[in-house]
Amino acid sequence: MGRTYIVEETVGQYLSNINLQGKAFVSGLLIGQCSSQKDYVILATRTPPKEEQSENLKHPKAKLDNLDEEWATEHACQVSRMLPGGLLVLGVFIITTLELANDFQNALRRLMFAVEKSINRKRLWNFTEEEVSERVTLHICASTKKIFCRTYDIHDPKSSARPADWKYQSGLSSSWLSLECTVHINIHIPLSATSVSYTLEKNTKNGLTRWAKEIENGVYLINGQVKDEDCDLLEGQKKSSRGNTQAASHSFDVRVLTQLLLNSDHRSTATVQICSGSVNLKGAVKCRAYIHSSKPKVKDAVQAVKRDILNTVADRCEILFEDLLLNEIPEKKDSEKEFHVLPYRVFVPLPGSTVMLCDYKFDDESAEEIRDHFMEMLDHTIQIEDLEIAEETNTACMSSSMNSQASLDNTDDEQPKQPIKTTMLLKIQQNIGVIAAFTVAVLAAGISFHYFSD
Repeated sequence: MGRTYIVEETVGQYLSNINLQGKAFVSGLLIGQCSSQKDYVILATRTPPKEEQSENLKHPKAKLDNLDEEWATEHACQVSRMLPGGLLVLGVFIITTLELANDFQNALRRLMFAVEKSINRKRLWNFTEEEVSERVTLHICASTKKIFCRTYDIHDPKSSARPADWKYQSGLSSSWLSLECTVHINIHIPLSATSVSYTLEKNTKNGLTRWAKEIENGVYLINGQVKDEDCDLLEGQKKSSRGNTQAASHSFDVRVLTQLLLNSDHRSTATVQICSGSVNLKGAVKCRAYIHSSKPKVKDAVQAVKRDILNTVADRCEILFEDLLLNEIPEKKDSEKEFHVLPYRVFVPLPGSTVMLCDYKFDDESAEEIRDHFMEMLDHTIQIEDLEIAEETNTACMSSSMNSQASLDNTDDEQPKQPIKTTMLLKIQQNIGVIAAFTVAVLAAGISFHYFSD
């Protein structure tokens, strides 16, 4: 028996309202959440067409082979940045004319695997073996309105299509649970002299991958308590008069404890690296995750929070590097300091849902630009007054300097004269010298933890 997809009714309305406008087909993304029993689809968004693509697809002989996978996967990567913890791109859809109704399967299959591969390449985390590995493809014939729903196993490129159920439900995510935390970041990434051929972006990602292990191995307090991962997240919550747990608009506060000292059973040696510089990430970020309210497990909630922490830090770095490349900002002279602002996070509510989507904003970007970006990426209109600026009180900078001496411990370098309101500090320091990266073995018994969030 195939998987069941419970779909928000507004998604069905959105898909039925898409007009081909003379095109042979329209493709897009399906967004939602996986669970062991069933999957939930709460949002669909069409891939914005290229101008030249719009003209080509109006040709009566246009085929699905003309589908621009590169354009579609780039859209998927952009959209994935706008999803909080717990939400994923679950699959793809295609709406076609009657003439192309029999040609959809191979095109959908290729597109689905391309989207998943592109998004997965940018992640700092991996799916677990227990998680659902099926992704959905949905084909709709614009003339007959027939729906064909199938799934593929993303771990098996040769997997065959399996039929799946597609069921609509109103108010699907109106009572989903939210988890919120503020995470304080202080990451030091040495830039090895042996990796000078790597881009700064690649070096930074390699450093973030090491930091991600700390987040993965952290201890997570939910409303101040450590809960067994197999427990029901709503265990101990108040019951309504009908005996149901009152989950509506329920929010959980999460705190993250990261391991500060190693157990006495762990021993390691100091590692000495010849480095050409270092990158420092420092500041505070707002993290949010959402989970369905149908008997959610603690481990699923914690996993959603972990992944939001990792995603939002990695995404901000990537957005900054893209901005520097796009604007072709010249490098400063060796003796000068250089400061750049990292984007901060904004949230916007999804109508009829407790879920909020997000985006990232630089100081020089207006609220109207963020609104337009939501419209372009998600094909949904939002109100400027609904934008929630989650972070606005932290100073951030990126400084670049060339010094003849190495620096290992100094993190209090010169700051911008005017504090910049944003999310976190990214400081790049180019040092010619040797940086010793020590991992100290602790002989004392027990484990100490460091509060990583408020």
